[in-house]
Amino acid sequence: MTTLTRRRLLALAATGAASAVLSACSTTGSQRSAPAQAFPAAPPPPTMRNDPSFADPQMMYAPVNDNGYDIPGVPFKKIDPRYYRQVVTDPTGEAPGTVVIDTGNHFLYVVADNGEAIRYGVGLGRAGFEWAGRGVIEWKQTWPRWFPPNEMIDRQPELEKYRARQIPGKNEWDGGMQPGIQNPLGARALYIFQDGKDTLYRLHGSPEWASIGKSVSSGCVRLINQDVIDLYERVPDGTPIVVTSGIAPRDLEPVVSEITSDAYRL
Repeated sequence: MTTLTRRRLLALAATGAASAVLSACSTTGSQRSAPAQAFPAAPPPPTMRNDPSFADPQMMYAPVNDNGYDIPGVPFKKIDPRYYRQVVTDPTGEAPGTVVIDTGNHFLYVVADNGEAIRYGVGLGRAGFEWAGRGVIEWKQTWPRWFPPNEMIDRQPELEKYRARQIPGKNEWDGGMQPGIQNPLGARALYIFQDGKDTLYRLHGSPEWASIGKSVSSGCVRLINQDVIDLYERVPDGTPIVVTSGIAPRDLEPVVSEITSDAYRL
């Protein structure tokens, strides 16, 4: 298999944390959510009609070929329209360019400079609730490999072939599930750091569209693959990110400052 070099992350290898880094944000096909009920498609608001990124949902979630991978279309009528990619009035009060994740309502915002924000629906796993506060998107990856946790492999021996193995004498690893449509990390992954340290908190794509707007057993923050591709192009490395359990525009700062001190104890 091809090797994977993670210069920033594998600096943790000396502390024994590398295996945790490589296996963060895990999920398996056995945890698929049941399809949601059918919802009527809502017409896009006027602010979106001139931007192809916010067109009719049938266009936003149509099949797409990305880097040679055929991503299937999303049955968007089975998803609540509030979780469609859309432009909304910014409720966060954050500076333009900031990414804000509201875990309480299953939304991700990218703050614009005109009092608006781009909003995406997200699905959350247990790991998605295990970090909160302020950080940065340190780096991003297109079609990442997936490294299931050793504990998951112990429970599911059929995953043994995906176990991460460090190449002797090198900060390089092989193993893992190769990129592809069934890979639980989907088409893109964005890695969150705080004070130069990996939080093990990820934003990533997912083939499991039915998990959007829900909380499931595993994983961090998952987006529809078509949405995570759009997000990836809008946020460069170094983008500030805020993760909070609920957004109230007048008291976001106290909420964040209260939970930040607990970030490393989770």
